[in-house]
Amino acid sequence: MPALFLKSLIIVLGILCGFGPVVSVAAPQPVAEGWEYRWGDLPFTAEGVPDWSVAQQPEQWHAIDFPSNPPGRNGRDQVWYRVTLPAGDWQNPVLYIFSADLIVQVWLDGENIYQYGTFDKEGRGRFEGWPWHEIALPHVYQNKLLYFRVFSDYTDIGLWGEVSIMDHSELVLYILENSLKALLVAAFSLLVAVLALIFSLLQGGRKTFSSIGLFALASSVMLVAESQASLLIAPYALLWDYLAAGSYFLLPVALGLMLDQWLEDRPSRAYSLIWKLHLCYVIGALGLALLGVVDLSSTFPPFDALLLLSLSVMGVLTLPRLRSLTGEQQVLVLACGIFSALLIADMAVAHGILPWSQVPVSMGLLFFVLAVVIISLRHYALTQKALQDLTVTLEQQVADRTEKAETLLQREQARAGLLAFENEKSQIFADVIAELQACVSLGQAFQLLVEAMPRLCSPLKGMIYRQTASGAYGRLVHWGYGDAHPELAPVVTDLNSLPAPIRLIAGSMEDAEAAGKGWQQGLVCFPINIEFARHDAALEGLLLLDGDSISNSGYTAYGAARLMSSINLVAERIGVTFSGISLREDLQRFSYEDALTGLKNRRYFDQLFAHETAVALRKGTPLSLLLLDIDHFKRFNDTHGHEAGDTALQTFASILKPRFRGSDIVCRYGGEEFVVILPGSDISGARERAEEMREATRRELIMFEGNNLGCLTVSIGVANWPDSTDKPDQLLKLADETLYRAKTRGRDNVEVYLKPGTAS
Repeated sequence: MPALFLKSLIIVLGILCGFGPVVSVAAPQPVAEGWEYRWGDLPFTAEGVPDWSVAQQPEQWHAIDFPSNPPGRNGRDQVWYRVTLPAGDWQNPVLYIFSADLIVQVWLDGENIYQYGTFDKEGRGRFEGWPWHEIALPHVYQNKLLYFRVFSDYTDIGLWGEVSIMDHSELVLYILENSLKALLVAAFSLLVAVLALIFSLLQGGRKTFSSIGLFALASSVMLVAESQASLLIAPYALLWDYLAAGSYFLLPVALGLMLDQWLEDRPSRAYSLIWKLHLCYVIGALGLALLGVVDLSSTFPPFDALLLLSLSVMGVLTLPRLRSLTGEQQVLVLACGIFSALLIADMAVAHGILPWSQVPVSMGLLFFVLAVVIISLRHYALTQKALQDLTVTLEQQVADRTEKAETLLQREQARAGLLAFENEKSQIFADVIAELQACVSLGQAFQLLVEAMPRLCSPLKGMIYRQTASGAYGRLVHWGYGDAHPELAPVVTDLNSLPAPIRLIAGSMEDAEAAGKGWQQGLVCFPINIEFARHDAALEGLLLLDGDSISNSGYTAYGAARLMSSINLVAERIGVTFSGISLREDLQRFSYEDALTGLKNRRYFDQLFAHETAVALRKGTPLSLLLLDIDHFKRFNDTHGHEAGDTALQTFASILKPRFRGSDIVCRYGGEEFVVILPGSDISGARERAEEMREATRRELIMFEGNNLGCLTVSIGVANWPDSTDKPDQLLKLADETLYRAKTRGRDNVEVYLKPGTAS
């Protein structure tokens, strides 16, 4: 036994190294001539021995080229074969049979020398697997008749494949030599399957990896289970047949899943129905076989017919769409096609349509696995390059952020220096005004004011109110009161409710001195008036200082009055600054808004598009662009007038707004042209949005002065980064080209720009 193992190991290593087997295996002696058959079972004696007098009647036997599927079966399930064994020079001769359908007895010299399966009293039995058979022969076997008793309710009846005589010591090596190629491919495929399933789990259950892993796993298990070496691993023929059946039945499930996922942008329910149908067959066939309702062998013919139909349907559906797949997907489809063709050829051999030969199914699987590996290596190389680019980008970002942090630190140090001069209120106020002028909105300015006024007015106690949407005044902040709270309510609905005697301070020094007698027990109120572009000046805010704190500040009456006058000037200056901020807000809104439709205008688009392209490049997220043009709008204007045309544009804008996300940018590009930026949207999602918009436009009626002017149609050009171009700043140009194509193809159409060489 050690010598046999060593010899097997040398053969394996030789084949792995590519030199072929370095230990020769003696060629087996085929038993190919002189076969005869007889339909039906022979009569048996009470001792269970065939009546050889009947068996020896020559008129009951008919010649046949090979002991399989004799003519005239007509539903019969019992047959005998016999053959005269040829002369040979073997030390320990055995008869090797590749397979048999389904159970068999072998008789020589009136003795049962081999039996596989259990025959009942009627000469029948159940399917027990498709192993190879090793039948020990006596040393003197030459020119003797060897009888085979066969039962089969399967489509085939008899022996199958190869029938040869060889030495017992050579048989294992012969089987290993014939199976090694399939085992190596199966091991390689199993490794790829495990890696694909791991990648699927690491990437959140990505379906493409899952289906590739399932296909590779099923194929590898099928190759191992169908190889003759499987019985050397575990001598359980029926177990291996169940594994072979399950993996074989799962192949169209995995193939249908792959095609269903790769062609999801062009949905076809056929792929989904095919793999679901086959999945049901797997569960049903194996379940019924395990329960003993049917023989496992009987599940193969219906499946083969179903598989042939499914492969034909998938081929018819896939070939017209092949050009729309990526190059990698096309290679995988080709590999699956080659593997499927070899499966069909193997099926034809199994059903006797083609003469027996070992179809190289493993080579088809090897081609598929190599394609997956090469594509994976390419992806790995691209990923490494992307990581290197990302590293460079991150290093640049770190450098930029370090520079910004240093800048912010310098600004904070300057601010700390300015705070050291807190007693110099004029300098503090100048700083506050400078900061206010940098604000972009009134909300931001009031927030800054809330933070700055306690510093500016210290040590005086006070508070700030701002007008609310209801017209009342709500408190934003108070300071100097410690744990206590101001007596004035947090919300003031009526200015007349402010405490007497002073509600508004006079602007001149003399008036301030005169009024100083009254602030000792009340509040001093400084208005913050703001000019708005949409209406006249309004009292937007109130600065209230506590009179007691003014009296206790240590200032003389003149000093306190001068202080109040300065604070009044501060309030006025703040109002002027806030007015400028309000005007800037209004001007910015007007400059970015289309007055007719209420959408953003082209200027806004130009700025945002540059920003979004930069974000897409930095984050590596897709970016889509839709360019829309109302069909025959000039004719609409000429027919119904410009006022009706304005109504049509407003109606179209009202259709646009609700059909896009809050993160999408919808703009009027000019005239009857509109543009939509879709950050993060892939080309499939952009096409879907465009089709929805086109359909919605067709359904919307244009009503003007009570008259129905019919419906508009729109042509849309779609471009996407990175599917349309490697340069996102080219999207507008490409979308314009596809829009022109949509116009030339009859309008009311959506056209998508894809990179050259890729079918739409």
